[in-house]
This record gives sequence, C-alpha cells and structure tokens, in this order.
Amino acid sequence: MGILSGNPKDEPMHYGEVHGTWTFLLAAKSSLVSQQTLVNHTGDEDLRKFLSSLMDNTKQEIQQIEQLLKENEIALPPSPPERPNANLEDIPVGARFNDPEIATMVGAGIAAGLVDCSTNMGQGIREDIIMMFGQFHQQKATLGGKLLKMQKEKGWLVPPPLHLNKVAVGV
Repeated sequence: MGILSGNPKDEPMHYGEVHGTWTFLLAAKSSLVSQQTLVNHTGDEDLRKFLSSLMDNTKQEIQQIEQLLKENEIALPPSPPERPNANLEDIPVGARFNDPEIATMVGAGIAAGLVDCSTNMGQGIREDIIMMFGQFHQQKATLGGKLLKMQKEKGWLVPPPLHLNKVAVGV
C-alpha cells in the first residue's frame, strides 16, 4: 500500500493543497468582515436576510478549513477583527453603499469563490479535500442563484448588452 492509498485523511497534503486551502481561508475571513460591514449599509430586509445566510455559510467554511489545517499542523492565516453593528441612519448618505451595489459586490464575491473552489478541486489529490471544496462550490452556486433571483425581482440586475438574434425575436 502506497502513501496515497487508504484513508485520505491519513495522506499528507501537497503544496498546492496547502496553498489553496490557506489562501481560501484567508479570503473567507476577509469576506466575512466585508459581509459584516455590508449588512450595516443594507436597507432592504431581503438582502439583509441573504447576507445573514451568506455569513453563516462563510463561518461554516472557515471552521471546516481551520480544522483541516490544524489537523495537518499548518499555521492559520490571521483573522481580521469582526465589524461592529451600526445603524444605517448613522452612515452619511454619500458614504453608504446602496442595496443594488451591495448585491453586485456580493455576487462578484460568490463568483470568485466558485472559481477558487473549482481550482482547489482540480489541483487536489486528497478526496476529502476535493469533496469539501465540492460542497462549498454547491453551496456558493445555490446562494448565487438565490441572489440572482433577488436581483431580477428587485430590478437591481444590470445585464451586459443582450444579443438579440433576429430569428429568436421573430423578425
């Protein structure tokens, strides 16, 4: 039996897996405090609930990756301080992010997270790590779909120029 057979948790992580999980964790920690800040700017209750769900998801990802890195005796990246709650009315109007901007920023973050998950899945050789990032990918895809639906329903989606094929529009 070779070093890379048997229980994947008994296998060493390769350098790409270490780098990928460590940088994903660093990004997740930064994303969490950004999400905490954006909640303070959010006026829309549906968006506020979505951000709360997104933060719960991010916290769960952080916990899983921290556990993996600790089990493999890899130092954790620093954690930025949590952001305090603020009253939206205390933020000057010109300094606030508006709800459509928040939704767009959050959507871009979800899209980047999908790419990071796919990259870590593609470079991995440990099945448990690949499956973990597969789980994260599915959760992000689901959240991204919910956010897209919300953006469409609220009129916040700014699509790129639409290509209207003459055949498709019946001309």
